[in-house]
Order: sequence, then C-alpha cells, then structure tokens
Amino acid sequence: MTAKGEVKKRVEALRKEINHHRYLYHVLDKQEISDAALDSLKNELMELETQFPDFITADSPTQRVGGQALAAFRQVPHAAPMLSLVDAFSVDDLQEWEKRNKKIIPIDFSYFTELKIDGVAVSLIYRDGALKVAATRGDGRVGEDVTHNMRTIDAIPLQLREEMKGEVEVRGEVYMLKADFEKMNARRKKEGKSLFANPRNVSAGSIRQLDPKLAAKRPLRFYAWEIARGVPLTTRQEEYTLLQKLGFPVPPHAQLFESLADFKSFIAKEEKRRLKYPFQVDGLVLKVNNLGISRRLGIIGKAPRGSIAYKFAAEEATTVIEDIVVQIGRTGTLTPVAHLKPVSVAGTTVSRATLHNADEIERKDVRIGDTVIVHKAGDIIPEVVKVLPTLRPKSAKPFQFPKVCPVCGSKVIREENGAVYRCTNKKCFPVQREKILHAVSRAAFDIEGLGDKITEQLLQEGLIKDPADLWELTAGDLTPLEKFADKKAGKLVQEIQSRTSIPLARFLVALSIPNVGAVTAQDLAQEFKTLDKVINASVEKLLAIEGIGEKVAESIKAFFDFKEAKNLLKKYEKAGIRVESYRSTGKFVGKIFLFTGSLGDMTRDEAKQIVQAQGGKAVSSAGKEVDYVVVGEDAGSKAKKAEALGLTQLTPAEFKKMISQ
Repeated sequence: MTAKGEVKKRVEALRKEINHHRYLYHVLDKQEISDAALDSLKNELMELETQFPDFITADSPTQRVGGQALAAFRQVPHAAPMLSLVDAFSVDDLQEWEKRNKKIIPIDFSYFTELKIDGVAVSLIYRDGALKVAATRGDGRVGEDVTHNMRTIDAIPLQLREEMKGEVEVRGEVYMLKADFEKMNARRKKEGKSLFANPRNVSAGSIRQLDPKLAAKRPLRFYAWEIARGVPLTTRQEEYTLLQKLGFPVPPHAQLFESLADFKSFIAKEEKRRLKYPFQVDGLVLKVNNLGISRRLGIIGKAPRGSIAYKFAAEEATTVIEDIVVQIGRTGTLTPVAHLKPVSVAGTTVSRATLHNADEIERKDVRIGDTVIVHKAGDIIPEVVKVLPTLRPKSAKPFQFPKVCPVCGSKVIREENGAVYRCTNKKCFPVQREKILHAVSRAAFDIEGLGDKITEQLLQEGLIKDPADLWELTAGDLTPLEKFADKKAGKLVQEIQSRTSIPLARFLVALSIPNVGAVTAQDLAQEFKTLDKVINASVEKLLAIEGIGEKVAESIKAFFDFKEAKNLLKKYEKAGIRVESYRSTGKFVGKIFLFTGSLGDMTRDEAKQIVQAQGGKAVSSAGKEVDYVVVGEDAGSKAKKAEALGLTQLTPAEFKKMISQ
C-alpha cells in the first residue's frame, strides 16, 4: 500500500473512533476516554486532513459542531448557529490565527479573554426580560428544549434585572463545582451506586433529565459568556459588563489585552492558577474585542474567525507505540518502556512512557503499533493508560519478555506470584551502574561529578565494582582515562573523600535495598537509631513500623542476610565510612504530620523527608495523635476525617513558611 493509502486508512480509522466517542458522550451521556485524549485524536485527524484536503468528507468529525438532539426532547432551532471554536495548543498557533485574520482585515486587534470552563453550552432566550426557552447546543443548528431543567438552576435569572424589550438570547456554560461533584460521588458510593466520571458528564446528564425534580437535586451552576442577539453592542468588554448588570454570573479574571504579545504572560499565570479554581478549567477563550470587526472576519467551516480557544497543556494525549524496550534497574528488574511517536503532553514532548511490568502489559493488552492514551501530570513519569484497539494495525503482536538478559545474556526469571522479570546475574553491568548512581545520588552520599558516563567508564576500566570501591580511587587512577586531566581527577577524588560520614537514613538509601526508598529509610532510622539494630531487626519488629508491610519487611531482612550485602558493609567499613546514629533533633521533634492532596511544587515524599529530617514523624492516616494535617489541592477523605477530628490544618504555603522559619 502507498504512503498516501496508509494515511487514508488512518484517517478513516480515526473518524470511526472519534464518532464512537462523540456518540457515547453526546447521545448516551457516557464516556470511555478523557476529553484530552479525544481532543488529541481530533487534532491528529485535523492535521492529516490539512495535509491531504482531498480526504475531507462532509461527515468528518472536523466538519461538525455537536451531537444529535435526543428524540425525547422538543427540538429548538437556533436563530444563529451555536458554533464551536478552533483550538490553539501553543502561542505559535495563536500567532498563525492572528496572521490569517490580518490578511482579511489588516489592522492591530485588541482582545478580550475569559476562562474556558469545562461544562455544557446552552442557549437562554428571554422575551421582554422573562426566561421563555432554554436549549442545548445539539448539532449547532438544532438543540434540545431543556427549559424545565434550566429553571431549577439558581444562577440563571428567570427575569432579567434590567428592562429588555423583545427577544434577547444569552449563551453560557452549565457546570458543577469540583467539591460538589466529590460530595455527590461520595454519597453515591455510600448508597452502592456507580460513580460519575467527571463534573462535565454530570452536568450534561442533569440538564437532559426528563423530570426536573432530578435536575433540581443536582448542584448545577451557570456562567454566561455571550449575548448572541437582541442587544446592540460594540465590544466584548461591553458585553461582559452588561451580562453582569442583567443578573448573570460571568467567568472570573476576564481581561482586555491591547495585543497578542500582552496576552502571552497571562497564559503562563493561568496555567499555574488553573488547578486552584473550584471548577474545571481547560483553557482560555480569546476573542477579538470589537464585535463589528469580529463579524466582518466571518466564519470558516464551523467556527468563527474572531474567537479561538487556547487549550492548556493536556495531561493526556494519543500517540503510537513504535517499540517496546526493556531497561534494567539496580535490583536487576526488567522494566518495559514504550518508545512513542513524539507527542506533547502536559507541556512537554514525550517519546518514552513506562509500561510498569508484565501484568500491566497483559492487563492493558499493549502491543507495538498500538494507538494509546499517554498520561503525564507535572513531574510524574509518563505512562500508557489505555489502548485504543479499534486503531490497532493487523501487524501488531503481543509483547514477549526476553528469556535472557539483553545486556549480559544471563537467564531471566519471573518472580513467583509476581509481575516482575529479573536478571539472575547480580553483577550485570546495568545493575552495578544503577546501584553506584543510586549510592552517589542526592538522597544518599550526594557526590557531585559522578554521572552516567564517568560511572560507566570506571566500571569498564575495572577501577570499581561496587559503590564502596569509590573511596579507594586515587587521582593517579583517573588521570589516564579519557577526558580526565589532573585537576578534574583531583577534584573528583576530593569530593568523594569529603563524604566519609553519612546519616543512617541516607546510608540505608545508598545500600539499594529492594523496596526501600528515602521515606522508608527514614522510618527505619527513627525506629532503630543505629545500623546494627537495623541489620539485626526481625521481620516482626519491622512489621511493627507504620507503613512497612510484609513484602518490604521480608525484603529488608533478606537483603541483610545476603552474603553480598555483608561483604559490601565490610568494604564500606574498611574504606572509612562512618554511619551516624539517628538523633532526635530539630524543630519537629515529637510532632506528627499527615500530608494529603497535591502540595504544588513539592511532592508529599519530599515533605515527609523534611519533617523526618527535623525529628518529626509522617503518618499515612488521620488520628487524634496527629499534630498537623497539610491539606493540598484535590485532597480526599483524609482531609474530611481530619476536619471531623478537629485536627490543626495547614495549607501547603503555611507548611512551607513553617519549614523556612
């Protein structure tokens, strides 16, 4: 098949997939994939149709606005079409949009912007100031009469506050607060009912109830963003002000910008602020402020030229798995990694995503060649969350883990009753390299100047075999190596020798004990105080520590029973490494903290480490013994339980202020 034939095949498959999800959402009020993932599929289709315009058909999803009207509702024709907006995903997209508009009207535009609230668009028709008809968008030309449900929403005025003669049409968004959505789901869970997917889904389903009593029970809200007809207006800013005078709530933080350049800094500000809003926000709507100019710009396809939706960096996108490669970690674990067709997710270009382990690959049925949904939030490692099987090529085959290590050729085994494949060679090169890099990391010995390449060089030359060998190095050992001058060699040796004393918790991290990270290491140090007591701790004593389960306890016990671990400890002792016993000092001695929700630019593990380093303790559940509960964004049941117990609550900002004092 020719390259163009392959593109045509992909276009047809994408249309079928998009139409399937649009039908689920708009007609059946169901959702299988996130809005971000659906946007990503539509964006790919749009790009392919732009490159090959002869593939565009009248029934393509890119040529439509909304879903079909339900037969159960009276149909309402829209006097003016309810159009959808073209999406922009970058400043470059905005600049291209402006450039196209300037070709039509060569002037400098000023812009009015509003939050793009993730809800359901509706039209409200007032006659002589009284609400007469409310309709959904439908297919953009004909909507569904939902007047009986819209009248139950307190935010919608039944009578306008200003006198208005004739017919006035106001358009806006029905939505739900995140907190109200969580309360509703908590109640449904308690009643044994299925949970709703997201606030937008609930809003869409609620306004399309045949019985208004059901809609009235839902905590729906409304924001107005347009006066479509009935009032002579000059600018979008004037429209925004009049909507408030008429009695409508409007999106907060709306602003006028004299140029696109001025708008750029606002984007960055709102990207940071988006999660703090009590409702879901997925972008900003940018409108040419002058309404006369906006109308003159006209319509292209199904979208007005005078407005555009800037979408915030989505945390999910779709792409294709080009290969699956295994990486070998410090414990010999083979971790499958998907090599992806590069795609932008959460503001960064992603070309790799973790597949975790064999069970995950089998459960999700991930294959090379699959179109998949990739998720990435903040600094979280990207992961493949879902396969779209209808887009699977016939050549796709199930992934098989290698039977021998791809590096050393040793036998690979799958742990009994586990999802982990492991190289049986404890001296496998990647295993040794990762152990050394882990030992010199910031969480352990914190030795600067020992990166991947230098570590590999030292291993390949036979100068080191494990982390303890680093303290035996001399400048004379290093200078013969490539790119190692006397000064550089001396500096690295000096850096290593300056790290001969290390706190117990950091040393436990440096040992690369399976299933033991920085937080667990700190828990062990706080409980046992000395290295000898940790080494000799029984499984029962380990299990007595909060947060340490059976698997971790057995892993710690087995590690110190290994001959290799005993030899490594002797080598550290011979090298002059002094492990400092744990001492309860610091501002948080005797204090217990609980962290819940997102803490912004600090992870919960980092916060726990700070508390533990200052002599405090971090726990995972709310109880009367807890002194402080740090409540971040999207905190769940722990915050509610803490509030019920009357525990002292701190915001992430208050916690940061506390640790900085």
